[in-house]
Amino acid sequence: MAYPPDRLLPGQMTKTVIVVPCFNEANRLAPEAFCDFARDWCLGVFLFVDDGSTDNTLQVLTALQKSAPGRFAVLQLPHNVGKAEAVRQGFLEAFRLSPEYVGFWDADLATPLDVLPLFEAVFRDRPQTEIVLGARVQLLGRDIRRRTLRHYLGRGFATAVAVVLSVNVYDSQCGAKMFRVTDSVRSLFIRPFLSRWIFDVEILARFIKVKQMQGSPRPEDLLYELPLPSWRDVGGSKVHAKDFVTAVFDLVRIYRSLQ
Repeated sequence: MAYPPDRLLPGQMTKTVIVVPCFNEANRLAPEAFCDFARDWCLGVFLFVDDGSTDNTLQVLTALQKSAPGRFAVLQLPHNVGKAEAVRQGFLEAFRLSPEYVGFWDADLATPLDVLPLFEAVFRDRPQTEIVLGARVQLLGRDIRRRTLRHYLGRGFATAVAVVLSVNVYDSQCGAKMFRVTDSVRSLFIRPFLSRWIFDVEILARFIKVKQMQGSPRPEDLLYELPLPSWRDVGGSKVHAKDFVTAVFDLVRIYRSLQ
């Protein structure tokens, strides 16, 4: 069941749509944070995708949507399909609004919402950029709070991703990404992803392959990593240590898809 944004925003221009995948997030969602941010974010829409939740997530999202139908929309999937497919379905729904930018954001707001305008600013300042990736870089003056084990596992995995993609991406797995809506970007979401968890890598792999087929000399010039000013590791993550093993096998499948 969907509450499509195009029926919620009659005659209103929508510049950015942010897809927020949700599976059993009732206890981690912060509706007031979304409401406070959306109050001043006048040309944006949050599209929440309920991925077959079994708790009260849908009720929380429905209440949020009713509180400001011009800012929040809900797409309800009939059963759990995983984050990758939930994001893909959300993007297909978001494209119907013909926005300039579409992104996805973790529901737990590990990346705070006030960073969103920085992503939009990159597109304004860099007309050639098609994808902006949030990067959790522990620089002086930035507040990046990440568990040590996950940090080092993530660094090792990111190195493997850079080798597979032949692109020096620092942080492929941050849950904050934004895309300029182009034909190339639309094509990335036509087919379901091979991986449920590292679909972020698969998106980049598909993008690189599309640009190479189009004759783009350096696809990496169309990508931009934005060091986040703040990020925090929120408890209750559905990613576990064993998922890193699965991710390695998925990375091999993605590598083969590039050949």
